[in-house]
Amino acid sequence: MEKKIIDVIKNRGPLRGSELIEHMREEDAISVLRACRLSKVLAVRIIGTRYMRLDRKIEGYARLSPSVLREFLTYSVVGLKTDKETLERKAAALQAYIEKISRAKFNLAFNIVCALAGSFGEDVYLKEHACFILAGDIVFNMAHDVPRPERSTHKMVQGSDMDIVVIVNNRFPEELITRLDQEIYKEKYRHLMNPYMREEIDYVIKNMNRVSEQLQFDNFKRMVACKIMHEGAFLFGSEEIFLAVKGMLKESGVIEKIMAMEEKARIFREKAEEYLIKEEPEKIRKEGLDYFFPAEESEEFE
Repeated sequence: MEKKIIDVIKNRGPLRGSELIEHMREEDAISVLRACRLSKVLAVRIIGTRYMRLDRKIEGYARLSPSVLREFLTYSVVGLKTDKETLERKAAALQAYIEKISRAKFNLAFNIVCALAGSFGEDVYLKEHACFILAGDIVFNMAHDVPRPERSTHKMVQGSDMDIVVIVNNRFPEELITRLDQEIYKEKYRHLMNPYMREEIDYVIKNMNRVSEQLQFDNFKRMVACKIMHEGAFLFGSEEIFLAVKGMLKESGVIEKIMAMEEKARIFREKAEEYLIKEEPEKIRKEGLDYFFPAEESEEFE
């Protein structure tokens, strides 16, 4: 396996993990990843940021994203140790490309929300009484454009979704919440079904009472909700609500709990990478796939 990889790299130059597997016509990505990690000739350059995701399948729920395999396929460049300059140049180009995708998706989310507020007819009211928060890999500059199936329709979408949390204050009328939900859903459907867009929007609308309940941080769904609010970036609406939510997370002690989980996630990642090196690929495929495949934090948006 190592010799095959080296031959491809010598002919093609440094490659992203997915490109390497494609050129090798190799279906066993775990074996390729393992060979690259064990090699004394090959170097794997990882770009981007690792951040926490929550996964019911993992003890303690916490793991790092991207997963071991996704990180290799999408966010890693493989090259020869003797050709460091070319490897770094390829890695820098990949970094710039991932950041470009992240900016484009952030801007798209912002434009969607601005247009929605205008068509809603209550844009001033939304700016005062609602806050739109963007979460997910976009806010970490880690968005990708790898095609994948959307969960409910299984239609292929263009990489990272846009996770939008809408928080309204307790004066926001219920009938307006219903209208807002309908309008966002229309945008979700339009961007998903239009073949020229194929973008996925996941969203949830909640009031401050709901936020207070979730700060109890006493079950998986509430933990996910708090983590998303903690990492989320301001997108549109009331900055006062945004800052209030961030303050509530801090005052309740939730941020400290999230930081403790992040430490557990780092430990889990170290174990996963040790497992990759020590175990044979066949055993990994049978028993250890939870280490290598990503989880979806979809419950907050259901």
